[in-house]
Amino acid sequence: MTDPQPARHFASDNYAGVHPEVLDAIVAANVGHVPAYGDDPWTERLQDVVRGHLGESATAYPVLNGTGANVVALQAMLPRWGAVVCTEAAHVQNDENAAPERVGGLKLLTVPAPDGRLTPELVERQAWGFGDVHRAQPGVVSLTQSTELGTVYTPDQVRALCDQAHALGMRVHVDGARLANAAASLGLPLRALTTDCGVDVVSLGGTKNGLLLGEAVVVLDPAAVDGVGYLRKSGMQLASKMRFVSAQLVALLEGDLWLRSAAHANAMAARLRAGVDAIGTLDVTQPTEANAVFVRLPAAVAAELRRRWRFYDWDHADGTVRLMCAFDTTAQDVDDLLAALRDALARA
Repeated sequence: MTDPQPARHFASDNYAGVHPEVLDAIVAANVGHVPAYGDDPWTERLQDVVRGHLGESATAYPVLNGTGANVVALQAMLPRWGAVVCTEAAHVQNDENAAPERVGGLKLLTVPAPDGRLTPELVERQAWGFGDVHRAQPGVVSLTQSTELGTVYTPDQVRALCDQAHALGMRVHVDGARLANAAASLGLPLRALTTDCGVDVVSLGGTKNGLLLGEAVVVLDPAAVDGVGYLRKSGMQLASKMRFVSAQLVALLEGDLWLRSAAHANAMAARLRAGVDAIGTLDVTQPTEANAVFVRLPAAVAAELRRRWRFYDWDHADGTVRLMCAFDTTAQDVDDLLAALRDALARA
């Protein structure tokens, strides 16, 4: 089998490889025998690193992937009769094959959010029926940061949701697969978008920011969860050789790699957005606040671009596609795509 030609696409930041500093961390952890299932020096160090970012009460539970992180977190936050309020575009709703419902035994209560962001007014649409035995009980508000539409919640917006949820006796979960991109976009530390706003639990992303695999369920308020460790095991998310997951997370978070990588991805998306705007004839459907650009493309133009690049159709009805940048996207990658886009439009 011949090696595939190296390529960088715009479909997802999951397409990117592993950051070299993360690979180095995996190699450095590959020494001798250490206890399995998290009783190792790397996982212990991760706790210190996470507390440095998110506060002294934070506890990290490394898991294998983002869906696992969300399912374990939401299961731990809710009773069997509980429900989660989220947007119709949320990753837990659209991109996890109903795992929160099938595996977690939860009910998702969705609301429309044109820019991907929940508001207290939107939450009110589903946060009702408390004590009604006929209705799944709203117990958690789950927001995605940055959102699936590439927008970012400000601290004030997160705080408003937390204040509302807590007043109703509910908890707040952040699906933080791209939390680093949101923090980089706003120029804020991770805790400013989570702990300081009153968030209870975070699914802290790693794979979309340069890890081989690995995320973490980070509990900010211990009173918000029950049995996380047991649920992680029963949910098949407890890695036996956890040191290799924890070592990656430590490499990402101990210094500024998380910020450098996310800021670069954001910058490449901003460059792409500026180039699309300069063309002047295309409709960009969402603000570019993190590392994604949403733009409507004529079908013939999209087909021509797909001869070289992969990207996602977001709305088949109106031709909206998502162009996603990653930690390893280069300025030349962006400029090549823009040049091809201009040529395709001219021919169309």
